[in-house]
Formats: sequence, structure tokens, C-alpha cells
Amino acid sequence: MNFRKNNHSPQVGFQMAPMIDVVFLLLIFFMAAAVYAHWEKKIGITVPTSQTYDAQPRVAGEIIVNIERDGRFFIGDTEVGAERLAGLLRNVAEEYRDQPIIIRADRKTEHAKVMQALDICRIAGIWNIAFAVLPNQQP
Repeated sequence: MNFRKNNHSPQVGFQMAPMIDVVFLLLIFFMAAAVYAHWEKKIGITVPTSQTYDAQPRVAGEIIVNIERDGRFFIGDTEVGAERLAGLLRNVAEEYRDQPIIIRADRKTEHAKVMQALDICRIAGIWNIAFAVLPNQQP
């Protein structure tokens, strides 16, 4: 009498269908992250609020000039001085005539630094300038 059962089940191989699903989910995740990474916002800057806030659609290729509380200028994560900012904006204005610029200044930034950024844009020949604000939150 043979009491051994036939337990020789075939070994499970590598399953491709779940792996393809995981790869596609990762692809979708990184594509979405890349879109939101383009909408750069420097951490540590608290923009002022406005009662007449009107959300405008983002424009491809716009340059965001961040001005920190102490008056330092940033483009992306790179700190730039006033002279370098002027040179960069001058080069951009020569290449693209209607280049949009967004100035994101901290609410505690001195007015003189914001005016310096506006003067740099004017000297560079850039007229399409906007200021970043948040909607006024009513309690």
C-alpha cells in the first residue's frame, strides 16, 4: 500500500502580468510627479493674500523669481545676485519677447527688494510680470 500522496506540484514561475502592472503604475506615478515638480514653489516663502485673487492658468516656460524674507533672489533652487538675475533675464528677453515672469516675494520682504526685481525686469525688457498671491481666507 502506497500512503504517499503525489505532492509533486509544478513549481510556480515568475509571473509577468503583475510585474507589468507594477511598472505601469510606477510610470504613471513618475509622470504625475514630473508635472507637479514643474510647478516649483520655494519652501519657506509665505506669499501675501489678496481679496481680488484671480487664479490664472500656468504658462509653459514661465520663470519664477523667488525673493526670500532677507531679500535674496532665487530662480529654482539656485540663489542669484541682482547682477546675475539681470543678466539671465536680459538673455531670456532677447530670445523670447513675451517671456512671463512671476515674482514670489515673502510677505515680510522689504518693498525695496521687490522694486529692485521689478527694475531688473524693466531694464531687461520684460513687461509680462505677475505677482504670486494666495486667496484671502475669511474665518
